[in-house]
Amino acid sequence: MRDLRVGAGDNGNGNGAAGQGRGTMRGRRTIQFDNIRTRPEHVNSKLGTSGQSVKLSANYFEVLHHTDWCLYQYRVDFAPEEDRTGLRKAMLRDHKKVIGGYIFDGTMMFTSHRLNPDPMELFSTRQSDEAQIRITIKLVGDLSQGDSHYLQFFNIIMRKCLGHLKLQLVGRNFFDARAKVDIREFKLELWPGYITSIRQHEMKIMMCAEITHKVMRQDNVLDLLSECHRQSSNDPRNTFVKAIVGSVVLTDYNNRTYRIDDVDWDVTPASTFPLKEGATISYKDYYSQKYQINITQPKQPMLVSRSKPRELRAGMSELIYLVPELCRMTGLTDEMRANFHLMRALAEHTRVGPDIRIQKLNNFCNRLLGEQAVRQDLEEWNLQLSNRLVEFNGRILPQEKILQAQDIKYDAGADTDWTRNLRSNPLLIIPQLQFWVVIVPNRASRDAGGFIQTLIKAAGGMRFIMPKPQVVEIPDDRAGTYVNALENVISGKNPQLIMCIVSNNRIDRYSAIKKKCCVDRAVPTQVMLAKNLASKGVMSIATKVAIQINCKTGGAPWTVDVPLTNLMIVGFDVCHDTTDKGKSYGAMVASLNKSLSRYFSAVSAHTSGEELSSHLAANMTMCKGKDQHVFIRTEKIICASGYWCDASAAGQIMIAILVVYVSVASSVM
Repeated sequence: MRDLRVGAGDNGNGNGAAGQGRGTMRGRRTIQFDNIRTRPEHVNSKLGTSGQSVKLSANYFEVLHHTDWCLYQYRVDFAPEEDRTGLRKAMLRDHKKVIGGYIFDGTMMFTSHRLNPDPMELFSTRQSDEAQIRITIKLVGDLSQGDSHYLQFFNIIMRKCLGHLKLQLVGRNFFDARAKVDIREFKLELWPGYITSIRQHEMKIMMCAEITHKVMRQDNVLDLLSECHRQSSNDPRNTFVKAIVGSVVLTDYNNRTYRIDDVDWDVTPASTFPLKEGATISYKDYYSQKYQINITQPKQPMLVSRSKPRELRAGMSELIYLVPELCRMTGLTDEMRANFHLMRALAEHTRVGPDIRIQKLNNFCNRLLGEQAVRQDLEEWNLQLSNRLVEFNGRILPQEKILQAQDIKYDAGADTDWTRNLRSNPLLIIPQLQFWVVIVPNRASRDAGGFIQTLIKAAGGMRFIMPKPQVVEIPDDRAGTYVNALENVISGKNPQLIMCIVSNNRIDRYSAIKKKCCVDRAVPTQVMLAKNLASKGVMSIATKVAIQINCKTGGAPWTVDVPLTNLMIVGFDVCHDTTDKGKSYGAMVASLNKSLSRYFSAVSAHTSGEELSSHLAANMTMCKGKDQHVFIRTEKIICASGYWCDASAAGQIMIAILVVYVSVASSVM
């Protein structure tokens, strides 16, 4: 059992309890963690022996030597409150001679010596408004080697080191604007960046390093406004407002992002606004004087962004006016994501092989350790980082055997693609599909007829007999038209499956179709894009669609040989609604047969956004009621859950194991 001391300070005598800081535990506590046993008693080693031995590298660098001093952890508060981390660091930096050596992340500060007095009060002047800011530094506790907060300390040092590489901070990650890749034909820039994380890994402390990329668009909001005028001559203003409101833009002159809340058509760069000194100045002159930027279109409307609560507390105006010409668009639109050539151009730089990835990681480490300021920071805190990726032995396992009907077996293949074998052999379980319907806009009906023939032919090769469907043509592709057609088809014809052919991947239309057929009437559906009906690889598309239809109507295409008998696989995870943070849903699936092709599923609403759900036991009980014989035969239950990742990150892995164990055990009993 491992003990971690949390919240301990010395209260003036070297070993007492410190005053309470926000985010700390009350009093002096010892948290006990049981060693999680994952190896059966009769097994000496979990290392396997099958397969071919191979030497592997991972994207980790070992921390060869690290600080083992007693560190003091302080909480730093600012009054009036200042939420901008950069300003907090700058104001504290003014008192470095008083504080001495320290590491500060914007909230917590670590020092190798105790400050006197405690708490300590310092005063700085905020440059933006000349306000006097009181800085209160209060002891939270001391950290000894082995304390979990030591890892937080190491990560703060590493982020400081990354700042020495002249990288640009976008969000929480660092990107190298000087090494950007121009993709001119799509007006995009690709910025390479780095993500690091120092954590305890078994007996060693290691730094995980990952290469990431940021897609930066070269077009600005003024370009979008011009495009709206070209495409919608009747009502360009309304088109522009719909396109820009809710999006996030980047301003290069201060490297900040803003969410656009409105467009003010009555204000232009020629309009004036009051300065804090009382004088007035036009937006055009303001940007010219402060940033040396010349605005070329003085009649463009201004974008409006509403300040966040923390920005209001920092003294910023409630409404921030932005010039469209100076706002760069961010992110990829749905149209861009659907552009195969654009995504392929991005993939050439983002999807690299192991050799190039290893080379880039080694170059990053050499660049990091080659910087004089980085070496000084690491030496100051007694840290030494390896310049080589960790290496270890691995095994290439034998290929799995794919099982289909009539005892047909074959290897999955080196590239795990067995489509060719699947296309010419009978599927594992083939349902009886007697009647199905295709709903298609009349302008796509001709291509739909050709695809249906190809689909029936592809299914026949896999011994899946698909009769000719009844085709229902609709006049347009609006969501309401599809919903009405679905209601008429389901009420009057009762098909086993409905295929809906749509003109594009609009989410509102797709959601309406799925809601109608999953929630209201419970009929399997297959939604297809019209552009795929006559594309170049139509036979491959038809094969995959036939397999999906087979599964949705009760079949199974293939399986693998599972050596464990009387086994049930249970999966559970939680989805948090991105639009409504108060809504969360837990979903569970459980296998019901040996080939793992039949599943019971259940969805439950969570009331308070929790990850560790109390609904798992109820869902398992529902599964038991669905098929009692499966539970009678079941000897082993394997639970794969999103719990593990979330709980491991939060240090609650034992709680997660207990919740899942009790939930499953209570339902089975």
